Amino acid sequence: MQDVSFDDRGLVPCVVQDWRTGEVLTLAYMNADALARTRETGETWFFSRSRQELWHKGETSGNVQRVRELRFDCDLDAVLALVEPAGPACHTGERTCFHNGELEPPAPHEALPVLERTVASRREQPTEGSYTAELLADPSRIGDKVREEADELARAAAGESDERVAEEAADVLYHLTVLLAARGLTLAGALEELNGRRS
Repeated sequence: MQDVSFDDRGLVPCVVQDWRTGEVLTLAYMNADALARTRETGETWFFSRSRQELWHKGETSGNVQRVRELRFDCDLDAVLALVEPAGPACHTGERTCFHNGELEPPAPHEALPVLERTVASRREQPTEGSYTAELLADPSRIGDKVREEADELARAAAGESDERVAEEAADVLYHLTVLLAARGLTLAGALEELNGRRS
């Protein structure tokens, strides 16, 4: 067990990050009891500085955060909780508490998680005129599109500009995301497979 260095108020900041996507969900504080309960229960507990009491994330809303890993910074005075969220992290109903400020353009690491959520939305509620919804309604077409786009990427890599390679790579990633969604799979599953291949 790591010996965490709490501040003079007995608190340590905890950054909560989505295990699958890497998106930062919130910043909260833990005292020794909150950290112990988090470890014991496998769900996030925090200390409310305004109410001066422990709180279990999602206890009333149901939006619990299942902890996959706890990590600590080099000085052991900050915690990183990698979680699987059951719903929005923010009390406003937003997915992340960091929904204010400069949001456009999205950061590169946000592209695939946002795309995956958009594809899931089209799968659950098809929108007329949506190319994604059309693909999801015709599963045999999706594999053909992945093959076609991969071929176009290979041809671009063989002699076209870097810009064209990036465009074709984006097409492959899009169609791959749709293919996985059609099978009920996720990009995280493919990434976990990659992690399992490290030697």
